[in-house]
Amino acid sequence: MAKATTAKTPKKVKKSAKAVKAVARAKPDAKKKGGKSKASDAADALWKLADHPLVGELIALGAAAAVAAIAEQSIARSGKTKKGVTSSVAVKAAGTAAAAAIGQRLISEFTEIKKPKAAKPSKPAKVAKPAKA
Repeated sequence: MAKATTAKTPKKVKKSAKAVKAVARAKPDAKKKGGKSKASDAADALWKLADHPLVGELIALGAAAAVAAIAEQSIARSGKTKKGVTSSVAVKAAGTAAAAAIGQRLISEFTEIKKPKAAKPSKPAKVAKPAKA
């Protein structure tokens, strides 16, 4: 037994009267063709930041605090023979100490910047010369 098929009338496709818009493209920059890429610009900016004296001081300060925290943890563990104490405790303490030292240095740097600078003494006022008769 074959199924009876109903003939469907095809729907009419409506054509829209949209005009094709031309998209204007900007001229490529002459700088970008022979110039640096964004990645090299970012690398240059990072190197310039790393060359700043404050950044070097912060890294040294954090490293010194981390080494001190690791040494403190190893001294504290030397008296204990407990096997449950791992080096992760020392690493966490080192990270916390480094972050605290860097944070304190940055806070002191910004409070130093915000302090009002001493006003320079102003120049004495000039006395007007008397007019000649």
